[in-house]
Amino acid sequence: MDFSRDDSQDAVAEVVVSLLEHDGARDMTLWPALVDSGLLAVPLPERYGGDDMGLLEVSAMLTELATDAVAVPALSTLAFGVLPLAGYVGDDLGAAIYPEVAKGAVLTAALSEPGAPFVAAPNTTAVIDGDSVLITGRKIAVPYAEQARWLLVPTDRGIALVDGDAPGITRTPSPSSTGAPEFSVSFDQVAIPADRLLDIPLTRLHRIAVAALGSVADGLLKGVLALTSEHLRTRQQFGRPLAEFQAVAQEIGDVYVVSRTMHVAAASANWALAQTLSGADTGGDRHIERLDDDLDVLAYTLTAQLPAAMQQCHHLHGGIGVDITHPLHRYYSQAKDIARWLGGASFRLDRLGARCTSI
Repeated sequence: MDFSRDDSQDAVAEVVVSLLEHDGARDMTLWPALVDSGLLAVPLPERYGGDDMGLLEVSAMLTELATDAVAVPALSTLAFGVLPLAGYVGDDLGAAIYPEVAKGAVLTAALSEPGAPFVAAPNTTAVIDGDSVLITGRKIAVPYAEQARWLLVPTDRGIALVDGDAPGITRTPSPSSTGAPEFSVSFDQVAIPADRLLDIPLTRLHRIAVAALGSVADGLLKGVLALTSEHLRTRQQFGRPLAEFQAVAQEIGDVYVVSRTMHVAAASANWALAQTLSGADTGGDRHIERLDDDLDVLAYTLTAQLPAAMQQCHHLHGGIGVDITHPLHRYYSQAKDIARWLGGASFRLDRLGARCTSI
């Protein structure tokens, strides 16, 4: 197993780095530049003008964006939307969706219900009504739900692809640490064409989402480690750089260990999932079991270690890190949001423990 990036992943990462070097925006105002760069076309099918790449290239993109704590809907559009759809939409639906994504249309997925992060048995219902399907239920913590052209909505009969402006949708803003758009979304007999109730396995959507969130966490830690290390190198106390104090060196060393652990967990889980998505013969059920083990370990590592590492970096910055004009808060707020989306450390530890006890 070699988790090193190949040429295509390196190329995607280099485009992101170049874009961020030439554009100082780190919020939604960067989105048009991402569109113009062609990055949104990376996972799109070639017949629709895309590059026909997959999870590993998208993960490389998300990691590099997170290294600068960029807050744009790349995660929701590509990882929560485009990648799960691959192979499950027909030509007509693909022709309607993929070219619009390349132009900047936003997708998102409603992964959670009240009291049920990454809900495995959705209470949201899909009732067949002639040539239509009626969607009813409530989802929470849906990123960019107001901006989304389409939403992937897990139901009791499959995953529904719902137009963002369909009648019967009610969005209620919910707070997020970053301030990025997030909503609770209610569906009251929202009608969709029957062919938009897709037979995408819910496990597929969840696996891709967890792997992608791990890539974001990897980038956030890489970026905050560099930011904090530079602060400790240049900031002086008692006539000496902060980095020369033993206690400080030990604390930033702890952050480095967490960063490397997160990188290994994210890289291995993404690699294993990419083999599965590509249809490679990797050992059948045993590979899937190991893959789910890796993803559960990744989710727990993220929820337990990422926010704690960000707190250490805040401590090492002192009062400077609290200032919203300083970039540190962008890393910390994103870390809090993605850990919350995954359900938190206690929830993920329970999930991981259940897997261990069932073996």
